[in-house]
Parts: sequence; C-alpha cells; structure tokens
Amino acid sequence: MKRPRRLIAAFGAAVALLLPVTACGGSSSDSAEGATEVTFGYIADFSGVASLAAADKLGLWKKQGLTPSLKAFTNGPLQIQALGAGDLDFGYIGSGATWLPASGKAKIISVNMLGQADRVITRPGSGITSIAELKGKKVGVPEGTSGDMILQLALKEAGLAPTDVQKVSMDASTVVTAFSSGQVDAAAIWYPLIDTIKKNVPDLVELTKSEDFYPKLSFPSSFVARNELVKDQPETVTKVLKVLQEANDWVAANTAEAEQLSASFLKAPAEQFKGASSVTKILTTAELAKFSADGTVAGWYKGLADIFVTMGKITESPDPATYYTADLYQAAAGGGK
Repeated sequence: MKRPRRLIAAFGAAVALLLPVTACGGSSSDSAEGATEVTFGYIADFSGVASLAAADKLGLWKKQGLTPSLKAFTNGPLQIQALGAGDLDFGYIGSGATWLPASGKAKIISVNMLGQADRVITRPGSGITSIAELKGKKVGVPEGTSGDMILQLALKEAGLAPTDVQKVSMDASTVVTAFSSGQVDAAAIWYPLIDTIKKNVPDLVELTKSEDFYPKLSFPSSFVARNELVKDQPETVTKVLKVLQEANDWVAANTAEAEQLSASFLKAPAEQFKGASSVTKILTTAELAKFSADGTVAGWYKGLADIFVTMGKITESPDPATYYTADLYQAAAGGGK
C-alpha cells in the first residue's frame, strides 16, 4: 500500500507548531524490501506517542512487514480530516474527538489509554461540597473538551440539567486564571493544568474525577483508521493492531521507562513526561480484548456518544458496532474468529 507521503496544505501550519518536539517525524524505522507503507498520525503527548515509541524501540513494525511514516498533528479532528482526504491511513484521537468516528468519519480500531486527568473542582470555603450544589453557580469550562464531558456526566448523575449551572465557556488557560482569581465558582479542567491552579489555590476541592465513572463509563483515547482501509484491507489493519497491542503491553509493564522513551522519541526534556502515566489507566491487550467481547468498550463509546448528543456534536447516539471494529481487535489479539 505505497502511498505518497503528503499532507494537505491546510495542515501544514498545525504540524509546524509541533516541529520543535517532533524532529523524529517521517519513518520511525528503516524501510524493508516488500514492506507495506502506512502513514500514521499522532499528537505529541504521552498518550499519543508511548505505543509508537515502544513499537520503534522493539522493532515491531518490521516484525509485521510494515514501514510507518509518522506525522505530527496538534489535535484529533485534523487527523480525521486527513484520513477522509486519503492523506493518512491511521491516527490517534483523544476522547473529545470520538464524536467524529461516531458520525462515520473514521473507524476506531483500538482503545489506547483511559484518560483519568479530568476533574470538576471548586474553591475552598465556597460551601460547595457536591455536584448538586453547583446549581446556579458559575462553572468555567473549555467547551467541547474532556473537561466539558466530565461536567456533563457529573451533572446528569446528580440529576441536574446543563442549564442548571451557569456554564462559562473559555479556553483552558483562561479557566486557570479565572478559577485562581475567583471569577468562577467551579471549573471542569484537567491535570497538569490543575497543578498550575494549585500553586495559587492549594486547598482546592475536587468534586468529581474521571475514575469515579469507571468501569461503566470512561474517557478512552483511541487509534483510528480510514473507513476504506478497514473495508478493503483488513489484513493491513490487523498487522497494525498487532504492532499496537504488543507495544501497549510493553508500555503497561514499563510505565516509567515508557515516559522516558516518549520524551526521547519526541526529543523533549525527560521531566516533561515524568509522571504522565499517573493520570492514565493503561489496560493490557488481554483486558481490552475481554472488554471488547463483553461489551464494556462499546459501553464506553456509547456513553461518550450520549454526551456528544447532549453537547450538540451529533444528533443521535449510534451503535458503537458501526464505528468500533471490536472483531478485528479481538482477532488480532488471538481471541477472535
């Protein structure tokens, strides 16, 4: 599947933003005679590169007869666009972009890591001790992000509608400033930004956190593929899945080393990634295969889709079987037909 190594012009500026920490772009291993070339997008953070860095270290691409061309992106939606344009074969998205596969723009081929960094927080002495007590209060939130998603989940569980709080939409850095200065009563935000907030508000109160909803609901990041590739070349998808699964298991067993490896992969300072795995849950391939078979993973994606309906991203919550290839994941793991 030799494909031209190109990205549409619209993505050029976005990719350039990451160049200082992604000098490793291009192929991560030497091209082998007769190998299948695959273009693979990523985001320059621990969740986005840990498995790719491990695959490079362990020689997993060559083992499966593949030659990867790795491309840096600033976010998931840009990768979904590149998949649709035929400029990318595979990519990585955070939970906040899952509405795009749910709306038919791509196929999810694998859960990556479960995000556990999100919190709904309030100031000490505010008198707010539960989500229910946010009714009528100002809540700062970056709209359309995982922070927005955990807020929606928490409100629903507390029996509140989104309109029961005064949602103040702002970018993530503004949330940090607004919460620290007392301009909002609460915030839906994530680590490491909360670490920054704690420098000014050390005794902040966490009203809810991502793992409170696990295992019924979760915030998975995912690996995605072009719709046409899944349909026409499932054998290539299976090879890529085998790479990702073996790499994932190495990361799960070696998290501290994986943090260092990710930093080296991106040519970034090691301290930038130290502790990054502490706000993620990394499941083994055996666990993900089991959860794919028993419907747990489908439940996670269904839960996200339901939130996206509430947020107005999609009009209906589709069956995850229409966009998550659980059968291919299980087969690649040795547990499918």
